[in-house]
Amino acid sequence: MARKKSEITPEVVAEHGLSESEYEIVLDRLGREPNLTELGIFSVMWSEHCSYKSSRRHLAKFLTTGDRVIQGPGENAGVIDIDDGDAIIFKMESHNHPSFIEPYQGAATGVGGIMRDVFTMGARPIALLNALRFGEPDHPKTRTLVNGVVAGIGGYGNCVGVPTVGGETNFHKGYNGNILVNAMCVGLARADNVFYSAAKGVGNPIFYVGSKTGRDGIHGATMASAEFDDDSEEKRPTVQVGDPFTEKLLIEACLELMATDAIIAIQDMGAAGLTSSSIEMADKGGVGIELHLDKVPQREPNMTAYEMMLSESQERMLMVIQPGKEQLAFDIFEKWELDVAHIGKTTDTGNLVLKHHNKKVCDIPISPLADDAPNLDRPHTKTAPRDVLKAADIHETQDYNDALTRIMSSPNIASKRWIWEQYDRHVMSDTVDSSQSGGDAAIVRIHGTNKAVAITTDCTPRYVEADPYEGGKQCVAETWRNLTCVGADPIAITDCLNFGNPERPEIMGQLVGAIEGMNEACHAFDYPVVSGNVSLYNETNGQAIPPTPAVGGVGLIPDLHKFTTLTGANAGDTLILIGETTGWLGCSLYLTEILSREDGAPPPVDLAVEKLNGDYVRKLIRNRRVTAVHDLSDGGLAVTACEMAFAGGQGIHLSKAPIEARHGWLFGEDQARYLVAVDKNSVNPVLSTAKAKGIVAQVVGTVGGDRVRADGAFDLSIAELRKANEDWLPALMAGDT
Repeated sequence: MARKKSEITPEVVAEHGLSESEYEIVLDRLGREPNLTELGIFSVMWSEHCSYKSSRRHLAKFLTTGDRVIQGPGENAGVIDIDDGDAIIFKMESHNHPSFIEPYQGAATGVGGIMRDVFTMGARPIALLNALRFGEPDHPKTRTLVNGVVAGIGGYGNCVGVPTVGGETNFHKGYNGNILVNAMCVGLARADNVFYSAAKGVGNPIFYVGSKTGRDGIHGATMASAEFDDDSEEKRPTVQVGDPFTEKLLIEACLELMATDAIIAIQDMGAAGLTSSSIEMADKGGVGIELHLDKVPQREPNMTAYEMMLSESQERMLMVIQPGKEQLAFDIFEKWELDVAHIGKTTDTGNLVLKHHNKKVCDIPISPLADDAPNLDRPHTKTAPRDVLKAADIHETQDYNDALTRIMSSPNIASKRWIWEQYDRHVMSDTVDSSQSGGDAAIVRIHGTNKAVAITTDCTPRYVEADPYEGGKQCVAETWRNLTCVGADPIAITDCLNFGNPERPEIMGQLVGAIEGMNEACHAFDYPVVSGNVSLYNETNGQAIPPTPAVGGVGLIPDLHKFTTLTGANAGDTLILIGETTGWLGCSLYLTEILSREDGAPPPVDLAVEKLNGDYVRKLIRNRRVTAVHDLSDGGLAVTACEMAFAGGQGIHLSKAPIEARHGWLFGEDQARYLVAVDKNSVNPVLSTAKAKGIVAQVVGTVGGDRVRADGAFDLSIAELRKANEDWLPALMAGDT
């Protein structure tokens, strides 16, 4: 008899994103050839998106523990203690590839997915943030992508009823072929009622809840682990479709069941859907899983086991229920009009067993799919250092009015009001301040209390591209500064590490350098990483994005009577600059926007000085010595002064530059600096205390009037500068630029 021809050809293996060597490992682990369903399961679980095979060994370097850390990396989200029995659960994740292919649904399902990561651990979502990167403003796809992504974020978050309180939006040619959409969610839970994903115990019932399974999103995890080419538009079928109204029902139903003792383990069905959720639960619990796929609620007829296991249909959860509590689970989810089904059980086999149409269609061990997945030590080369640029060697503008106006109306400084006005920032009534209008961090009250969490997202990709290690330090330091600016005690971070193809040593070098720089900053601030995501292969036709390790920081404001923002400066206040200014113009916005250059080394980050200065600023806020605070970052002192003037409605007069290079003084991007407004009675105490602590602090101006002025440089009305700042994005989206 002729031997049956195998359905697993080398071409099929390659289509599933597995290398020849990886497929050999599959054969070794199974002791036989897999069928198509089993190959698909290996494919998604060994994808970069699910296995972190290129980054795991480097992510292990991160500081992940601290006095307030309840749960670090390894669960759906990180958990920190904020006193009084309260816990904050938070995470940031990417939805880059789907959002480029189908911007509305890609961004919307990114928001839905990150919320599920948070409420699956028992938290009610209380805040959303996002970090968006688009291509050049005049690129033919940019307006369409911005429109779709913003509408998707707003449409999903607004419908669920969770405020979008902060984020950042940048434009650069490096994202022309691969935009970034990073979503962050923050939730509130009781510290003694956090839910985990380990499916402990044998013979326990497994429940499927939420929406029905369809064919949308199949191979989404694999697609997210491959670079784009000219045919990327054909990948639309791998983008999921979201339903925020179902998500709202799912939140309420899950939280209601969580108020009982019915749940042993719970996991959302995110990337790789039913496959990843079942395998992760089994692996963490040290058990096997048996699923009967005929019982899975299905949206489309004749779905195969392969399709059901790899579908990434949205708004679905997998639960392990306490025996005897099955009817309670049925009753709650049926009350909320959600699909609910008892689809399997935990076993003692250590295997994933799938049955479909009364046949066993999969029987593979759990361990090779999880902890035993590839853990690569990819070659990496260090980014070559750039020359340090001296301000004296950089052309000084002869028209400071024009230079300031151009920078304030440039894509990365211009107001993003057109975007954030599409988001509901105040639903739930606990948003004290959102960061979208120029503030350093969003502030969200813990309901019914006088304390709040402060939240921010930050990254400066041009610094990371120039020097991944120093740029990585700066990403973490800027979140720490922004939390400090509102008077919060920074507690922990989440991150989303967006890079190109790790198979290229120079890209892998960027990732390794950034992680090591970030980790040094985390240790210096006692500011651990508790959750995160890695998104690789962000490139098109071999052109990688700028390395973008986005960082989300969370801190605690213990007393809402003692916080500040950049809005409170009063006429007659004195402006004091905390931190040393050398006039660092390498990698600066001045260089980019005025001289059309993107060269030079980025500003160095002295972490000891950062901590010294930040701790002092936080003390000033707690002692009510300052009326307004803003950190100095993109665009330096001049941009910071303008943003403070816009926010407070008061003019600012900067005194003559105390260093020879005026353009370096006004636009330099030296780190560890804050601009603080103080009343006349506090000037001497602030300066003398700073001196005693070894902190550089100097008077640099006054508050009042209706103009933004700098002696010997610019003199412009707040109104004309604000108009330039706010008109750019609406004009772009209207097609007027």
